[in-house]
Amino acid sequence: MPEPQRIKRAGDPGPAGVMQAAALDGHDDLMKDVLERLPQGVVMFDANGKVQFANRRYSEIYGLPPEHVVPGITLEELFRLRSGSATLEPKADHLCRRLREAVAAGEVITVNFTTDDGRNIHCINTPLQSGGWLVTHEDVTQQHQAEKQIAHMASHDALTDLPNRNSFKDQLDHALRFNAEGKLVAVMFIDLDNFKAINDTLGHQIGDELLKAVAERLRSCMCETDTVARFGGDEFVVISWALDKPSDAALLASRIRDSILEPYDLRDHHVVVDASIGIALSPNDGTDAGQLLKNADLALYSAKGSGRGTYHFFENDMDVRMMARRDLELDLRAALVNGEFELHYQPLIDLEKDTISCCEALLRWKHPRRGMVLPGTFVGLAEEIGLIDRIGEWVIRTACAEASSWPGEVTVAVNVSPIQFRNNNLVQIVTHALASSGLAPERLEIEITEAVMLERTEETLSVLKQLHSLGVRITMDDFGTGYSSLSYLQKFPFDKIKIDQAFIANLPNEGESIAIVRAVTGIAGSFRMKTTAEGVETERQRAIVASLGCTEMQGNLFSAARPAAEIAEFLSSHKSGRQAA
Repeated sequence: MPEPQRIKRAGDPGPAGVMQAAALDGHDDLMKDVLERLPQGVVMFDANGKVQFANRRYSEIYGLPPEHVVPGITLEELFRLRSGSATLEPKADHLCRRLREAVAAGEVITVNFTTDDGRNIHCINTPLQSGGWLVTHEDVTQQHQAEKQIAHMASHDALTDLPNRNSFKDQLDHALRFNAEGKLVAVMFIDLDNFKAINDTLGHQIGDELLKAVAERLRSCMCETDTVARFGGDEFVVISWALDKPSDAALLASRIRDSILEPYDLRDHHVVVDASIGIALSPNDGTDAGQLLKNADLALYSAKGSGRGTYHFFENDMDVRMMARRDLELDLRAALVNGEFELHYQPLIDLEKDTISCCEALLRWKHPRRGMVLPGTFVGLAEEIGLIDRIGEWVIRTACAEASSWPGEVTVAVNVSPIQFRNNNLVQIVTHALASSGLAPERLEIEITEAVMLERTEETLSVLKQLHSLGVRITMDDFGTGYSSLSYLQKFPFDKIKIDQAFIANLPNEGESIAIVRAVTGIAGSFRMKTTAEGVETERQRAIVASLGCTEMQGNLFSAARPAAEIAEFLSSHKSGRQAA
């Protein structure tokens, strides 16, 4: 039996019960009828603790036959009826005595308890002037469940049912407060790599299904004392405490990554996703929740910046590196607005005619303080912060506009990233760039890597076919470095294959590279495609790629990338590659 939860002096809140009791004290039949219709159970006791009146709702609440709850039975007998026991349990006996004492003292006493079948009952005992008292019994189970649900919703993520940010911080405070001396508390930030691409390509429903599946896998990786929460988006956070050494946290991080990496089958879609993890350890990396979360976040940025799909522990200099990254991000956002980007162009040489056949557009950032910044420094960041689409569109428009003044036989090649294919407006962007510049479609080459073909293959093929139908030429870049280059050549009629410079760099010393180049040129010839050897640095390499059947070469042997103004003059003054060399 429950202890009283709240005691009030007579005259405190609860006037309805007092009014009902006063009316019953006068044996008002009308009031009895009203009480019978109440949704609460009502019992009135006299000064001796014997029942004077009980409505049917009281019997219904406790599952008692109404004929058993009759005037004259005592409070103690009523408790025995409710418990189904011949004797009064000690807790019930204590409560009966406490109720009698409270009534004698003129106190209103409130009791909340849970029945054996899990229902929540709220009781108010109100003294009467006659010396007895009136009790209302209300089944508040639904209200209690609603309150619990509201509390749960306030502390848990609606999609995954994991603890949310607010709940997580409370649990982290608890872990830090009660962690054993000499033990470590690990905080891990977990971010799904390329989750936005999955959302964009497969839709938000599949994205949500993936988040729920990841949440379940994270739960399965946790021990009883660990906590996993969702902070929003594709970001999860873990607390693991009472660890002996940092390698324990590393082991958990590896287990989490391995679990997340297992393929997902979501509504007929086969999905694979990796994760980056940042780890901070208390007490070394902070002793309060805020500092640990900040440092784990910095470690996560470090993991993502190093290529993703890994975990990093926090290091003291990460704060400095993070500030530098944030400065770069702010500068990058301003660069497009301020017109700080420019294109340089590297010529490609037709090995048979010994003339310039094409120039590849290469992005450069002319930073007001840092000087000329190469794309390897900022393209990955531009992809992360969602700027690559706008930058890519600028590159296409600018390349078409600048190439329109070149000799008519020279084409311009533009690299297009997988992200640009996801947004379904690439054909429109290219069409507009050609129309506004006046460049003939056959003078534009779009270069893609196999990464483009790996995502949304059918949709990507459709876009490539639309571009091809305009007259735009399509090139497979870095051929041979991916997983299934040949299968893509069978699916789409590329105009050109560019052999990755990794194979050219080993010429003439490595027989395997020679065999690969010969095989690629043979494949290209069977499909009537041109082949470009990238990264040609020596006359010997030039001679070899020409003898192996390559139709074009590109590299510093002929020319490094040049600014737009310089390449225009270069093209007009040099009629052949041999003259330029």
